[in-house]
Amino acid sequence: MIARILFVIILSLHATKGLSVELPIEIHEKVELLSKEGNALADNAKYREATQKFVDALNLLPEPIENWEACTWLLVAIGDVNYLQGAFEPAKKAFSDAMHCPNSVGNPFIHMRLGQSQFELGNTERAADELARAYMGAGKEIFEGGDPKYFNFLKTVLKPPADGQW
Repeated sequence: MIARILFVIILSLHATKGLSVELPIEIHEKVELLSKEGNALADNAKYREATQKFVDALNLLPEPIENWEACTWLLVAIGDVNYLQGAFEPAKKAFSDAMHCPNSVGNPFIHMRLGQSQFELGNTERAADELARAYMGAGKEIFEGGDPKYFNFLKTVLKPPADGQW
């Protein structure tokens, strides 16, 4: 899961860079453990249990939780788990909430998943906007390995690149 990889990277950066705004170590360790447990459950398609682990980790964050990078990636993990099980409304909410957290706006993966969720809910105008942001941030590669309907939809709302090559 991409969200899991990015979440671990961010936690590692916080641990190694000595950033001035870090989670207290005891909270950091608990959040990391719950996240690993959630990822393992998600990898085994135990989505409800995985979501609960991510929510439990989210509940450990000091207020205001949206100030922590961990909140970004926990919400992305929750959104991703919901998206993978076809629960698009809760996925949309989690990804939308993540947009109020650090380092989320402009993140191609978050924009892609939010756009895919919007698409599945029939919100094609919002879907087009989010999918375009994902495309502008990461190119067509962000859509590889997924259902081609999202990139095909995007090509109907954007002008082709100047060279004609998507």
